[in-house]
Amino acid sequence: MKGAVDGGLNIPHSNRRFPGYNAEDKKFDAEVHRKHIFGGHVANYMKELKEADEDLFKKQFSRFIKDGITADGLEALYKAAHAKIRANPAAVKKEHKKPATKRRWNRAKLSKLEKKNRVAQKKAHFKKQSGQGDE
Repeated sequence: MKGAVDGGLNIPHSNRRFPGYNAEDKKFDAEVHRKHIFGGHVANYMKELKEADEDLFKKQFSRFIKDGITADGLEALYKAAHAKIRANPAAVKKEHKKPATKRRWNRAKLSKLEKKNRVAQKKAHFKKQSGQGDE
């Protein structure tokens, strides 16, 4: 919602909805909110998880590790993304790939003529086998 409001949409809201609002004190801490916008909570979780369980960290943040993103570089990544959005806010449409041909696991339906032909072939095959068996 914060991004939509910052983008100019008129959405009725209050600071109580954002991270950083303390219901007990009824005060809004903008620094906590800023940390959430720039991924500070994710960076903290990354650091805690890396210390607690290395295997789980590698599993959950495998794409981050593959792309060379660290907990310390996360804020810079978000700042760069925000700068690129501000430079060119127009959405770029991606060209969708044509879906692959669907595989059929059951037989395709036969037309009435094909069904009659199939039955005739089965009858002929059965008569041929039964005729050979009598001789």
